[in-house]
Amino acid sequence: MSWANRFKGRIDRDDEEDPAGSLRIRTLAFYLPQFHPIPENNQWWGEGFTEWTNVTRAQPQFPGHYQPHLPADLGFYDLRLPETQFAQAAMAREYGVYGFCYYHYWFNGKRLLHRPLDTVLRSGAPDFPFCLCWANENWTRAWDGHEREILIEQKYSHQDDLAHIRWLAEVFHDPRYISVDGKPLFLVYRANRFPDARRTTDTWREEAARLGVGELYLCKVESLPDERQEPPELLGFDAAVDFQPDWRNLGRPIGRDRISRMMSGLGLSSPGYQRHAVYDYETVVEGMLRRKPVSYKRYPCVAPSWDNTARRQTGACILTGSTPELYGSWLRRVVEGFQPFGPGEDLIFLNAWNEWAEGNHLEPCQKWGRRYLEATRDVLSTASRKVQTTPGAPSSDPLEAA
Repeated sequence: MSWANRFKGRIDRDDEEDPAGSLRIRTLAFYLPQFHPIPENNQWWGEGFTEWTNVTRAQPQFPGHYQPHLPADLGFYDLRLPETQFAQAAMAREYGVYGFCYYHYWFNGKRLLHRPLDTVLRSGAPDFPFCLCWANENWTRAWDGHEREILIEQKYSHQDDLAHIRWLAEVFHDPRYISVDGKPLFLVYRANRFPDARRTTDTWREEAARLGVGELYLCKVESLPDERQEPPELLGFDAAVDFQPDWRNLGRPIGRDRISRMMSGLGLSSPGYQRHAVYDYETVVEGMLRRKPVSYKRYPCVAPSWDNTARRQTGACILTGSTPELYGSWLRRVVEGFQPFGPGEDLIFLNAWNEWAEGNHLEPCQKWGRRYLEATRDVLSTASRKVQTTPGAPSSDPLEAA
């Protein structure tokens, strides 16, 4: 089969018009594949380690702190079982999530945590759209405080750029692979880590064209502050993705003022506020919505929560007070304010589908059940309809009513 024919199915599928003629929005949820054991994690963290190992040992750090986050409907699943991925895809589709953005771990040709994706590629199932985000960071012992101890290192070279895009080209031809105006979508988590980002992106584009893939649609993820300093086009990317939460705009941490520190020292206040950086979710959301727009293409993102105390005994970042209603209000405001940039440029990202050790998941938990998913569906199902309100009537949006 020719490359042109291999790509035809994907292009036709992604460019299909919305029969209702409404504004189309495709929501993509970041997807963590670290829910199955691998030899490397067995060696570094102990036999049988998966993300559930961190999740189950989390403890509340202050009164009212929601920990641990424990799964409900899908249970403590193992991604070696295809049934799990079928159930995840069915659930995501039911609640309006268009596709998954799998984290992809590539270290000079060595791939880690690749079994879930390989199963999807080999079997052709589930029939659910997906794309990849290269999580191009060194793996370190940051979880237990030893950030300088590198477990496996990222090394960059022209030869590796070629090897990488040649491997990716085989993935891009999958008819389920998500594209933007017919161009395969590929994200890079830490574009500023490249020694020469323009050389890498140029190499990828030239080699993709030579292989018959055609044009690529490359996005840099704006996560840590240094990733938000340069417009994507300067590094050879088509657009950026606004990873949430934006660490520069969290506001003031709770319990860090002088009186709170004194009370903590006297044992009158929880020491958790001093061990970790705790922020109010609603205040964070309001700050995110007040940010000035950027002058380049940047796809919005919404996070249901954030709390990585499962990974860190000290120095965790906690957004406390999240509810499905507040998350739904944030998503609604983002959806209403989003205008696609062009054909197929209609993406909104959700962070995340299953980041359980970061307290950041749409998958049902034992406290909230499916309510975050229901909030997602409620917003997306009404995205194309204008809501008429009576002037002066009280708002049902908890962010606006606060």
